[in-house]
Amino acid sequence: MGVAGKPQTSFAVMDLMRLPLGILSGMGFIGGGVILRKGSIVRGVTTAATLWFVTVMGLCFGGGQIGLGLGALALGLFVLIGLKQLEKCMKQSRQATLILVAGPVPLSEIELTNAIVAAGYKIASASVIIGENAALREMSCEVIWHARHDDFSQPLAFLKGLGTRFGLAKIDWRAGDKMSG
Repeated sequence: MGVAGKPQTSFAVMDLMRLPLGILSGMGFIGGGVILRKGSIVRGVTTAATLWFVTVMGLCFGGGQIGLGLGALALGLFVLIGLKQLEKCMKQSRQATLILVAGPVPLSEIELTNAIVAAGYKIASASVIIGENAALREMSCEVIWHARHDDFSQPLAFLKGLGTRFGLAKIDWRAGDKMSG
């Protein structure tokens, strides 16, 4: 039986391409539901792509194309496992919330901002709390920097130096996820 459609002499012929197209469309729809966005962070893109790719592999195996299915399996494993190792070695954009509370000496917003920027961080947004005599009591900011996924030494050394230099009563560092996009 061909895949060209209904011959003129036939009353009804099944179009063999409708089944895989329906399956791929359905899995694309399900994969689209896996993708979530929260602020600048996007999650689930790899999961959605993997669902769709595994569906294609299943159609290859189900259609008797074992060699093509095995080739797709090898390619999929290389991409998912091999490139994950490469990703771990690369620097990525990271983000964190930094809250600095003044000790006995009031904070200087300009000096703090300069110290944060000089350490290689970018300030995405900032807010301050002013106390008595218009003295800066607390500074909160969203910072962005580039680092490997497992590199925690850069922020820790920076925070210790910041606390010592400015005599801070409290430092609150809340690291977020890596940024996408």
